[in-house]
Amino acid sequence: MQLSPQQALAATRTRAPTTPALPRVLVAGATGVLGNAVMRRLVGMQRASHVQVLATLPIGQGIRHVSAHVVAVNHNSDADFARWPPVQADLAVVMFDPPRMFYGRERALWTPAPAQLPALCAWLKSCGVHTLAVVLPHAQGTLPESLQRGLASLDELALAALGFERLLIVRTAQKPGAVQHRHFLDKTAAWMMGIFSYMVPSSEQPVRATKVAQFTDMVLQELVQGKKGSFIAAPALVWQAAQGDAAHMRCTVREWLLPG
Repeated sequence: MQLSPQQALAATRTRAPTTPALPRVLVAGATGVLGNAVMRRLVGMQRASHVQVLATLPIGQGIRHVSAHVVAVNHNSDADFARWPPVQADLAVVMFDPPRMFYGRERALWTPAPAQLPALCAWLKSCGVHTLAVVLPHAQGTLPESLQRGLASLDELALAALGFERLLIVRTAQKPGAVQHRHFLDKTAAWMMGIFSYMVPSSEQPVRATKVAQFTDMVLQELVQGKKGSFIAAPALVWQAAQGDAAHMRCTVREWLLPG
């Protein structure tokens, strides 16, 4: 079938379908097992047009579309965010895993302290970030059920007040650290009470870092498609989403976001 000149001219005026632009991502705390897992998701799955990580020293990156944004901190890791150079970003991820000292690259990266969260996020807002994800380690049993599902601290309330279009807070169960007892009676009491450490509900057990990174990535994929607001993922939800394959996790995420 031959095309008429009019049809050919009309075809040239037809705009080709455009794919949505990938966001520019800024990562604070790209250290530890969790930070490494999140970076693998963002870079390996091509979720961003460019990824910048906050660092205290220049880093030679051999990965395409990944660079370090050097910021100034003192020897106590205190930061004067008002003096930090701005950077343009659309989406930010904040994590708190300490760097692993046997990885030379991680020693140059900057990891925030929990007390720095409000000031850091205010700086991120000034950089143009409209979507913020904060992955918080959550000590088992320290939050009542009512607070696990909502904003649990003044810092988190301050984040919601900053005006981000999308705010995601992921609470993950934190493995209790080893406690050093000096007195013999303290050691005996800890040994006798140790049996109760196995009575933590399965839904409050820590989830592997790769699963937490996958969960955070999937929620952000759903949110950047237009859904706005503040979303709090309790440890039980993260654990439930991790109990299966990727299809199960995506279904859990969508069912969680659907009511809102």
